[in-house]
Amino acid sequence: MKNLKLKIIQKYLKPYKKEFLYGAIALLIVNILSVVIPLEVKRIIDELQNGFSSNFVITKSLWLIFLASCMGLIRLFSRQIVFGIGRKVEVNLRQKLFDHLLIQDPEWVQKKGSGDIISRATSDIENIRRLLGFTVLSLCNIVLAYSLTIPSMFLINKPLTISSLLIFPIILGIVSLFGGRMITQRKAQQESLSKLSDLIQEDLSGISAIKIYGQENAEKKEFNIYNTNYRNSAIKLARTASTLFPLLQGISSISLLILLSLGTYQLENGFISIGGLVALILFVERLVFPTALLGFTLNTFQLGQVSLDRVEEIFQNNPNIVDRKDTKFLEKKIKGLIEAKELTIKYPGSKINSLNGLNFKIFPGELIAIVGPVGCGKTTLAKSLGRTIEIPDGQLYLDDIDIKKIRLGDLRKNVAIVPQEAFLFTSTIYENLSFGEPKASIELVRESASKAGLIDDIDNFPKGFRTLVGERGITLSGGQRQRTALGRALLVDSSVIVLDDALASVDNKTASIIINEMRANRSKTILMISHQLSVAATCDRILVMDKGLIVQEGIHEDLVKQKGLYKQLWERELATKKIES
Repeated sequence: MKNLKLKIIQKYLKPYKKEFLYGAIALLIVNILSVVIPLEVKRIIDELQNGFSSNFVITKSLWLIFLASCMGLIRLFSRQIVFGIGRKVEVNLRQKLFDHLLIQDPEWVQKKGSGDIISRATSDIENIRRLLGFTVLSLCNIVLAYSLTIPSMFLINKPLTISSLLIFPIILGIVSLFGGRMITQRKAQQESLSKLSDLIQEDLSGISAIKIYGQENAEKKEFNIYNTNYRNSAIKLARTASTLFPLLQGISSISLLILLSLGTYQLENGFISIGGLVALILFVERLVFPTALLGFTLNTFQLGQVSLDRVEEIFQNNPNIVDRKDTKFLEKKIKGLIEAKELTIKYPGSKINSLNGLNFKIFPGELIAIVGPVGCGKTTLAKSLGRTIEIPDGQLYLDDIDIKKIRLGDLRKNVAIVPQEAFLFTSTIYENLSFGEPKASIELVRESASKAGLIDDIDNFPKGFRTLVGERGITLSGGQRQRTALGRALLVDSSVIVLDDALASVDNKTASIIINEMRANRSKTILMISHQLSVAATCDRILVMDKGLIVQEGIHEDLVKQKGLYKQLWERELATKKIES
């Protein structure tokens, strides 16, 4: 796992290897100067033992100031480069993650939860940025500090060096001991935050339902539970961190005390010069800070590792619905012939088939109604035509071409699906209508709105097509949202239009006008999935579905005379209308 994570880190840093090299060289120079300066201090102090000279002091002071200034400037340069790499990785990784999410199957995104995904795309990527910025810089600095400082200390006095460094293995042991606990606690904190984000996202989306059913207090209690869990996990991590860092700093300072106590003896017996002792003190102080910082570096490193796992988990998920090797590009627009041959679909985890050997043939330009009770497979059929769910090979055809062999981009340009729950973006009506054809002229957008029976509504809005619809189209009525989604589909000029109960919120009269408008041009094949049988009655043919099968087929006048499911549904609709009137 560690090797795998190292490979992932290398993969992220590879595009910036030249910049990283410059930063590493700058950091090396900084650490060399950090060694040179104490050695210069040693030499200056030892020379002053032979006699004081103001010119010598001034000259050497200016020299030390110059070295310290160079070290500060180069350190600033190295930090800017390495931190800049972290920022660039953050931006590119977030873009890559967003691109990857757009190709995922809708069911996977819904199952994963938008709050969790947002958490990974924001806080987790920020943690990776810190890992590749601060943590890399800090770890490189620690390695260079030890590798350059300790040999220099040995050159001055081996016994004192060994004595002052005896405490450092204890520090590393404590770091290792706390490491496993911190990564577990950090992972728990991230998961708690994801659940909290999920709940906020869900409640904001369903705020109307919460108010309708008066469940504000219930949601407050649930939020309190998640919020408390997040607080507890954060406190556990904070306790561990707040114990580790002072402990490391305190233990690190012991080495300085050891050096001072033993150094005094060495100085009295002439085993070390005053300059040498001062240099060793400077070296030990130089090691104390990166060693104490090791705890914070470890915390950031562990946090970055957890985030690496969470982000890579998304990258490891590949969509099931993709273009295959034998995919064909459509050289021309399809005519709209649709045929199902024993179409059988079973959702993962389900015990029964949603579609159970479905057979039908729909000819170009036909207006077909698909009706049936709830759960009979109508929506599954609609999803199959748009390949938003996986379907078997050789069971669904478009113009005699297996639908799985048609490139997804071509398929979705030729098959427009308008779902019952019309999703609108937080923008203007114009932008929502032209979503599938962003470069469409206002004339074409207006024409599609007219065909969808929406133009009168738009003209009555003060800002017309520039009217903002709010989040998910909240400022529009249910019928207006559905007609906006329909207008969006009509603008794309697809050969096949599938209305999955897309006129459920539209009254029968308006729905009939819309259907007649669409069927006026016989260049489109229209499948209308509906519970409004009075609207379905105007279609060329009606397919009646039950338990994943077509159990009846024909025109309205014939079906109402036959014993069967359609007649039952029709009589039920008539009875409902009588009660309502």
